[in-house]
Amino acid sequence: MSVKTVAIIGCGIGRLHMIEGYLPHPDKFRVKTICDLNVERLNEFGNEFGIEGRTTSFEEVLADETIDIVDICTPPGIHLEQVIAALAAGKHVICEKPLTGSLAGVDTIIEAEKGARGVLMPIFQYRYGDGIEKAKRIIEAGIAGKPYVGSVETFWLRTPAYYSVPWRGKWATELGGVLVTHALHLHDMLLHLLGPVSKVFGRVATRVNDIEVEDCASASLLMQNGAFVSLSCTLGSQEQISRLRLHFENVTFESSHEPYTPGKDPWKVIPANDDVKAQIDAVIGDWQPVSPRFTTQMAHFHAHLRGAAPLPVTTKDARRALELVTAIYQSADTGREISLPIGPDSPKYADWRANTR
Repeated sequence: MSVKTVAIIGCGIGRLHMIEGYLPHPDKFRVKTICDLNVERLNEFGNEFGIEGRTTSFEEVLADETIDIVDICTPPGIHLEQVIAALAAGKHVICEKPLTGSLAGVDTIIEAEKGARGVLMPIFQYRYGDGIEKAKRIIEAGIAGKPYVGSVETFWLRTPAYYSVPWRGKWATELGGVLVTHALHLHDMLLHLLGPVSKVFGRVATRVNDIEVEDCASASLLMQNGAFVSLSCTLGSQEQISRLRLHFENVTFESSHEPYTPGKDPWKVIPANDDVKAQIDAVIGDWQPVSPRFTTQMAHFHAHLRGAAPLPVTTKDARRALELVTAIYQSADTGREISLPIGPDSPKYADWRANTR
């Protein structure tokens, strides 16, 4: 099996990529180089994990022909230019969320991918874990039946200390607030299980911290399959939880409440009757435990690179999640329900931050 060489760009969240994504897979990945503008943090990271390749130059990484994968873990405001440059350099690319700050930016990336030698995988690590993957298998088997309603809650806590990092809390560099940086995970989980959105009505506000971007939001969704879903999120919850609860004709699912690992068991899977329970047992009775978060997403990515599996998360997946963000911001600005899909005719297509500052 071919071991892929990796350069991690940004030693903040990049440290979690190292611990959860690469160290568990020494037969699949080798982190050769790390890159960060903060030399002290760069050396701390390198010393901790024994990485000799250290640089403050992104261009130097791109010029290194021995690097297979560029893993972008930098602040959101520079994702777009770095993804485009890495694809142009012929690298495979992994990019933290949000992939970029507009649907126009995502569409630019999609065009760049068409002529690229490498592939791009956006990060949506919350999709992985025993709970959500069992629910996905049950739904795809047709057992759950018609979807009725659902709710998604992202109740986290962020204090002023969190926003002492200069790029956080600002439209120019973080690109948004709770919708973009925090709840995006849970909202992707919803889309992963329930499919695309048809209509959105949303509200946003800044109520918790003295920042530019929103830290509270709520939205009402009509899904393409007819289900109703309510979203609510805040960064002012004194008990942090993440929760999805989805009601289908034959099954109700409820995620674990762990704020940062909601994909893990235990999930409640409540069948309508014994016959449904028997069908569920037949579908997941041979279940083999899976690792949560980055560990499984990176393993799936390696399988894709060697031609053994589909790409686990695509740019179109990222676009779907960011289209929901765009619709909520547009609805909050106009006080109107927004229909999806959103294209270039939308006032938020080129930049969802327009009229929000």
